[in-house]
Amino acid sequence: MAHTAGGSLRFGVDEKKLAAIWEYRTSPLYTEGERVALDFAIAAASQPNAVTDELFEKMKRHWNENQIVEIAATVALFGFLNRWNDTMATPLEEEPIEVGEKFLASHGWNAGRHRR
Repeated sequence: MAHTAGGSLRFGVDEKKLAAIWEYRTSPLYTEGERVALDFAIAAASQPNAVTDELFEKMKRHWNENQIVEIAATVALFGFLNRWNDTMATPLEEEPIEVGEKFLASHGWNAGRHRR
């Protein structure tokens, strides 16, 4: 989560938008397409997978096939990386720790065993 949050800032996501991620469903900072993509990401990352036909149809209203494949691939890749890094207790660098503490900690995130 911390790497993704930091990456979003480096790719130009405004800090106010990142801070509002926990309220993305109601925040005016997020478009309907972004809301659907985030719902899709949460559903795709769930165990068991919670992507429904209805959600997939909503995705098609906002994203083309290549974009949907890219979103799904990103969710899958980060699922793998999260499991790997949690298992191996991979240390976090200082920058993701700072971003995590600023934007994620208020909702339960902590570096835990990933702190150097």
